[in-house]
Amino acid sequence: MSAKILLVEDNEANRYLATFLLENSGHTVVHAGNGAEAVVAAQNEMPDLILMDIQMPEVDGYEAARRIKAEPHLARIPIVAVTSYAMVGDREKAAEIGFAGYIEKPIVTETFIAEISRFIPRKAGPT
Repeated sequence: MSAKILLVEDNEANRYLATFLLENSGHTVVHAGNGAEAVVAAQNEMPDLILMDIQMPEVDGYEAARRIKAEPHLARIPIVAVTSYAMVGDREKAAEIGFAGYIEKPIVTETFIAEISRFIPRKAGPT
């Protein structure tokens, strides 16, 4: 199933790898380099899924997710944390904010697509 995915990642190497994997699996990828850009991109692009880094400049992933979830027309979009910020309690904090899932970096290239696929809404179609 093809989906439009908003990838929120400030690290160029991480962004390149995730984009490569996603596009090779048939997904359309739009990018944001920080949380403030993510909120604007979510409003403009209406993606099927958001993959959100947590530690970013300006607005972190937690705050960006809060802002996105506060908008009624965006609240239905699943947000998955993809982060190396894996300390005790972080997974729970992400769930409390409304993240649908949590994937630790470095991503495992062999399983990444299968991991995120379970969060793509069934109605997502060709983009």
